Amino acid sequence: MSLPTTRWSLASLPAARLHDTLAEVGAGPAGGSAAALATAMASGLVRLVARVSHDWEEAPGIAAQAAALGDRSLLLADDDHRAYAAAVEQLRSPERDAALGRALRRAAEVPLSIAETAADVAALAALAARDGADRVRGDAWAAATLSEAASVAAARLVHVNLATRPDDELSTRAELAARAATAAREVALACT
Repeated sequence: MSLPTTRWSLASLPAARLHDTLAEVGAGPAGGSAAALATAMASGLVRLVARVSHDWEEAPGIAAQAAALGDRSLLLADDDHRAYAAAVEQLRSPERDAALGRALRRAAEVPLSIAETAADVAALAALAARDGADRVRGDAWAAATLSEAASVAAARLVHVNLATRPDDELSTRAELAARAATAAREVALACT
């Protein structure tokens, strides 16, 4: 059973229901929302590393930044499926020209925000891998890898949603975010 896409939040769903919701066919939550949720999970891991790294002077600030990015990611998870649903609705409308262009742009702006937020989390994860406690370095690696995957996935969705405008500045920004996330993951995994 599909839930109306405007009346609920993915963050409020139990994991098993979320798993089923992402598998539903239609204009509901899909790749962009999943990327945002992965970013939120990665930010939680960065917070964990910061909280147990008592000798890391910047840990409280890193934890606060990760918390803010995680909260933003949860909001973006819902924004993404709602923007996508609006674009799909405009595709079905007989009078769709200008409104469709706006809806598709909005459907690209949200995954761009996800890609950039994920890149920011990846950068924090690299710091956590470098400066955090050794006993939770694996969690920092996991955060870096999750956030890189989320950024790359969201960046690809920007390209998909702007397929008729491949040179759009949103595509360029998305690609830069994905590259930054990849670089941060490489830094994180190099920390031993």
